Amino acid sequence: MLSTLSNSNPVDGVLFDLDGLLLNTELIYTRVSQEIVSRYGKTFDWSVKANMIGRPAIDSSRHLVETLGIPMSPEEYLEEREELLRKYLPECNPLSGAERIVRHFHQHKIPIAIATSSSLELYKIKVQRHHSWIDLFEVVITSDDPSVRRGKPSPDIFLIAASKLGIKASRTLVFEDAPSGLAAGKAAGMRVIAIPDPNMDKSRYQGAEQILDGLNDFDPTRFGLPDYNV
Repeated sequence: MLSTLSNSNPVDGVLFDLDGLLLNTELIYTRVSQEIVSRYGKTFDWSVKANMIGRPAIDSSRHLVETLGIPMSPEEYLEEREELLRKYLPECNPLSGAERIVRHFHQHKIPIAIATSSSLELYKIKVQRHHSWIDLFEVVITSDDPSVRRGKPSPDIFLIAASKLGIKASRTLVFEDAPSGLAAGKAAGMRVIAIPDPNMDKSRYQGAEQILDGLNDFDPTRFGLPDYNV
């Protein structure tokens, strides 16, 4: 774990990515992508996926198509992927610590929002079994929100989410699992905690205030937030 934190500058609100951070959807994305590329004798592994996670769908699909050299356009790949995702995403489960931290912040009236590169349609599919705690978020911004002009690593989605919560960027904490999300949070002038997939190279998360193994490792008191025991 890497830490450069202090609680001398407490935060007023918290933003969360969704995929690979709150919900374990990455296994399903991998399963779907492999199902598609295997038709062409290709393998979808972390050498490809590491540069896709957290990015807008069209950007990540373009990277996959070009890197693996599969004979389809990014748009055609996305169309096939979306159909399979609708089938499998309802199966996704929360990642360890996700529900706990969301309920904790809600209980203590800490403003919280989701800022995800997912489309609104897929977001609704992913959370359909998790409304009991996902609905505690005051704000949800998806990549196809009309106000989001540029996806991560641009800061737009985080700035919009913070604005809707009524909090300053400099007093906002972001939880992210993707390098593009870290870059977006930093570009927004926010403080970012990175929780990478174990397969990711942690050297790609330079600039994060903490690199944690999971949400359960987060100590809210280090940011001036209420302790779990309060």
